[in-house]
Amino acid sequence: MTRVFCLLLFCLCSPALANDEVPPFAANLFQGNFAQDKAQAADKHVSMITAGDRVALRLWGGGLTLDDTLVVTNDGLLNVPGVGSIPVGGLSQDALAEALRSKLAASGHQDTQIYVAPLDARPVTVFVTGAVAKPGRYSGSAGDTLLHFLDKAGGIDASCGSYRDIRLLRTGKDIATLDLYPFARRGEQPRVRIQEGDTLVVGNRGPVVTATGAVRLSARFEFPKGKATGSALAELAEPLPGASHIALNGTRQGAPYSTYLPCRELRHLRLEDGDQVRFIADAPGKTIMVGVQGAVRGATSFPVRRGARLQEVQNFIAVEPEANIVAMYIKRKSVAARQKKALADSLRRLEESAMTASSGSMDEASIRAKEADMIAKFIERAKAVEPEGVVVLDGDPAKADLTLEDGDIIVIPAKSDVVLVSGEVMAPQAMLWNRSKDLDDYIASAGGYTTRADHGHILILHPNGAVSQDASDIQPGDQIMALPRVESKAMQSIKDISQVIMQVVVSARLLLGMPSL
Repeated sequence: MTRVFCLLLFCLCSPALANDEVPPFAANLFQGNFAQDKAQAADKHVSMITAGDRVALRLWGGGLTLDDTLVVTNDGLLNVPGVGSIPVGGLSQDALAEALRSKLAASGHQDTQIYVAPLDARPVTVFVTGAVAKPGRYSGSAGDTLLHFLDKAGGIDASCGSYRDIRLLRTGKDIATLDLYPFARRGEQPRVRIQEGDTLVVGNRGPVVTATGAVRLSARFEFPKGKATGSALAELAEPLPGASHIALNGTRQGAPYSTYLPCRELRHLRLEDGDQVRFIADAPGKTIMVGVQGAVRGATSFPVRRGARLQEVQNFIAVEPEANIVAMYIKRKSVAARQKKALADSLRRLEESAMTASSGSMDEASIRAKEADMIAKFIERAKAVEPEGVVVLDGDPAKADLTLEDGDIIVIPAKSDVVLVSGEVMAPQAMLWNRSKDLDDYIASAGGYTTRADHGHILILHPNGAVSQDASDIQPGDQIMALPRVESKAMQSIKDISQVIMQVVVSARLLLGMPSL
């Protein structure tokens, strides 16, 4: 319940896209492309014959008599009785007569007289008004689509125009209606021929609901009155497979209204004008991904069921013969994030103590300034450290009862016969483990301590990810790390710097160098 409340609070309080930042659905139709239909022909004052055009044809003499009005087929053919099919699509009015004469001559009727007059190919003018960007009177041909004239008028006015209520009027009566949604989604549009003096009227916008988030189509969707439902919105917006919930913001009875619901409940919801619905992927999957590193073979990542425990997954990991199963540990993102935050808190305290330290004299002030500069450089290097998020399986990993998390990496180190000595020693190196050697022997084999070493702070990094200061029992695969001695006149700075160095060693298994103060 708390999780749902927090998610709802986040969705309601986080900045959402304003309605005017989300485009209306189908607004991309009006970019000038439909207005370019037959543009070149219009510039040359030449009208072209197209499918659906009517042609008045009269033939007499030469054994033929015809007085009829013919219609150009969808294939651009004019079927003349007694003569045959004549391809006329794309011809100008002047070329139409020549095509007829050629066809008549080829069929043995060269003496036949003709009269041909295209009835629809001549230019027509249409009034476009209502909620469009540029209402006015526009020219075209009878074969032009309604989109052609709408595009010439600048398209629908996005602030108040309807994309679903467009009417074609002729002598004051409705001839056709146009809903742009079927065209934008499936290419469907009414087949209607324009006549001189027709009027195209764009109505006022209907109820609008904005859909954003985990959807394929993020837009402002318009609905016919009474048809704004959750199921209709989902059909238009097409939620992604991962969408599990919706956050709805709107107004009910004059007061702000918000709710957070599973997507399955959206279909039964009635929406209102101005509602904003954000689709959210907020359902955990049934599987998580787990990785494997180290002395393993085969797959290095694989899906497991959510809630699986380490013991269940171990059975599917193929290990190399040299794998050190006892030293197995986990790298976990959530632990790394907490370590990163803890390190940032320590660095902030260090910065505050360094920058606010007081001075009793000019010489001391100069020393403080140098210390502050060195600490600032140290802090910058420390900020770049990325913790590994190690989860130590203390004791016997075979008995570890750990629930895995998504993104966990199971690390199985290889067995080792060496001990690595690093940090503030003269010659950091790896040397063969010997049961008879103790800490002093290993340090001596590495050339001894440097002058900056802190003899009292020696860390032992074990193969299983654990870090300790117990140097009494050094085992194969261990790493001995000699920490630096921090010198400063500010006691608080010494404490803070030492803490940061220790945190970096534990979380990232590396030694962060510190210049002498």
